[in-house]
Amino acid sequence: MSLKIRLSRIGAVHKPIYHVVVAETRSRRDGAPVEILGTYTPQSKTTPLTLDVARADYWMSKGALATDTAKGLIKKARKAAPAA
Repeated sequence: MSLKIRLSRIGAVHKPIYHVVVAETRSRRDGAPVEILGTYTPQSKTTPLTLDVARADYWMSKGALATDTAKGLIKKARKAAPAA
């Protein structure tokens, strides 16, 4: 079972909202995830990203690979965490 940390789209047309999820590599983009780590709302002005960095680190330690976009969001969440 190969796992990936990636984005799964929810939300309406022209109002995207994404779940940051851990899912099997061969499953569909919006298929059933193993775990939902957080949400990303690119159009939000106040808090576009809520992410559980500890769980992301856990899954990465277990061998899950993050996509390029998910890697960037995890990096952004790590920067924001000490300031909060």
